Amino acid sequence: MSAEKVETMEKPLEKMTVKDLREMAKDMPEISGVHGMKKEELIVAIKKVKGIKDKPAKKKDASVGELKKKIQAFKAQRQALLEANDRKMATIYKRRISRLKKKTRKAVA
Repeated sequence: MSAEKVETMEKPLEKMTVKDLREMAKDMPEISGVHGMKKEELIVAIKKVKGIKDKPAKKKDASVGELKKKIQAFKAQRQALLEANDRKMATIYKRRISRLKKKTRKAVA
């Protein structure tokens, strides 16, 4: 059992279960109301007590404006392919547009 607890302590906090986080937080006198907390709240409280700082977020690949310009260009190319009855390439451009839209959503968030 002690070996199992050691393994859970070495895991990153985000990968631990709520049950493990509550057990860890119960041992810390600075944290109260452990059973009423959600996982995100437990992680924040434990990091605060232990003095763990979050790593900065990744840099964005491209700005939203640049991505939207690429989307518009791909849409124009896709429309031309549809008019030329090239369904295969039109499908490929549709997927590219979809991927870029996902990137814009991630860049905003």
